[in-house]
Amino acid sequence: MDRAAKKQLISELNEGFASAQTVVVAHYKGLTVAEITDLRRRVRGAGGSFKVTKNTLTKLALDGTPFAHMKDLFQGPTAIAFSQDAVAAAKAVNDFAKANDKLVLIGGGFGDKNLDVAGVQALASLPSLDELRAKLVGLIAAPATKLVTIIQAPAGQVARVIGAYARKEA
Repeated sequence: MDRAAKKQLISELNEGFASAQTVVVAHYKGLTVAEITDLRRRVRGAGGSFKVTKNTLTKLALDGTPFAHMKDLFQGPTAIAFSQDAVAAAKAVNDFAKANDKLVLIGGGFGDKNLDVAGVQALASLPSLDELRAKLVGLIAAPATKLVTIIQAPAGQVARVIGAYARKEA
């Protein structure tokens, strides 16, 4: 990789880190190309990015971002996943790591906070932004449906009473 390509990669990573809310770091030693491709596809499907990079370049890219405190995690064959959704990258990588023991979570960062493995797993267990939105819409819609049911109940009772009197007199 020539110097211009390295600068381009550092710049791209720096932009990714600057816009991300979560970064997850993992060791990928022993994974096949097909498995890494599958993991990339899963992370991308969740709205994140997964990259295998050189540690020195990644450490340079971390400068000037909220994740600059994570430099000590980059030792050995590391890969990074990051996303703008606080949960997406952690969830995708954690789910893959559960199914494949060759991917080992090392830690990560959430804003300016370091996360250990338990922290990444706890973050992955949270519902995603889309799930939270769906729950919120459900909570907002629930009172309206209950209100309609309550309003309709007395009218239905009156109609049944009138129908019973009509059948009784007939």
